[in-house]
Amino acid sequence: MVVQPTRNSQALLPPGYIEEEWEKPDDETLRTRLSEMQYNVTQHEGTEPAYDNELWDNHEEGLYVDIVSGEPLFSSTDKYDSKTGWPSFTQPIASGNIVEVTDSSYGMVRTEVRSYYGDSHLGHVFPDGPEPTGLRYCINSASLRFIPVDELKQEGYGAYLSLFKEYVTADGELHLREELPDWHSLYAEADTRLAVFAGGCFWGVEAVFEQLQGVLSVESGYAGGDAQDATYHAVSSGMTGHAESVRIIYDPKQIGYDTLLEVFFTVAHDPTQLNYQGPDHGRQYRSAIFYADETQRTAAMEYIGRLEKTKLYPESIVTELSSLEAFYPAENYHQDFLRRNLNHSYITYWDIPKLIDLQEKYPELLAVNH
Repeated sequence: MVVQPTRNSQALLPPGYIEEEWEKPDDETLRTRLSEMQYNVTQHEGTEPAYDNELWDNHEEGLYVDIVSGEPLFSSTDKYDSKTGWPSFTQPIASGNIVEVTDSSYGMVRTEVRSYYGDSHLGHVFPDGPEPTGLRYCINSASLRFIPVDELKQEGYGAYLSLFKEYVTADGELHLREELPDWHSLYAEADTRLAVFAGGCFWGVEAVFEQLQGVLSVESGYAGGDAQDATYHAVSSGMTGHAESVRIIYDPKQIGYDTLLEVFFTVAHDPTQLNYQGPDHGRQYRSAIFYADETQRTAAMEYIGRLEKTKLYPESIVTELSSLEAFYPAENYHQDFLRRNLNHSYITYWDIPKLIDLQEKYPELLAVNH
């Protein structure tokens, strides 16, 4: 049986992760800096007592980094009470900072997790966690340093603020959500237009439209719900009304809305799949067009009518048409995800084929630098 990758196959990589490198201090420095428990756990695979450790019951929002190297490991947004007495997480924030090693000690076989740069023993991962991953990263507090969310910027971890619901990235700047500028105005400039489409996981849809001549920018985000629910963790519940969407700013002198519709319906997604795309199921993955005005609504309706007459798809088209009320940019680590993570299993299995399909069907539409 071929296992089809899902978006939880690997943890998401926050912005800047690829450029960051962390160093492990020498042993003399570690012995001076770390407590006896911290040194024993990280350097000699020790285990601290359950319930008698610093972070097992910590409920503050913030980031958990390696006590040795400082590399980011886990977020409070993925922490839960596993009733084990140790800090437990459903996933790391950067899979590249976690190394898994088979551990055959104590007469059992487990999967040890270590930090990549610090080579610190962190704990173990077990397949008995809650959704969305089904995993339980059982981690020693002694391996971690906790940084509260309001101290992240001054500690040099400002890029990770977008992991938390109070913050959102809009037009390249980090804002408190309640202080957002009016970035969702319909037209960014007088000579540009916008289109907002939803077609399943926004990683691949974003990447498809980034290839087109005349497309000035593409941003992954959420549309269809309220501002307070416009976070990845909330939208993933499928209960917010939001759909994972992309906002396309384009030059109408170089590419028209009808052309964007054609690429959306024939390459970017399958418009006959109701409330799912590929392995991703839920209302947040629905096929939808959020029209900015009546001209776009009419164009979309007419295109769908023409497409149905061609019988290109044997099943009925289920794309929803809704007025664009607002578009909320997704967290930084979702932006340009394909470009930064070409080897991610989900990308190679589900999204790279879309780019190949685009190149084969519409070579004349591609930007010269692609």
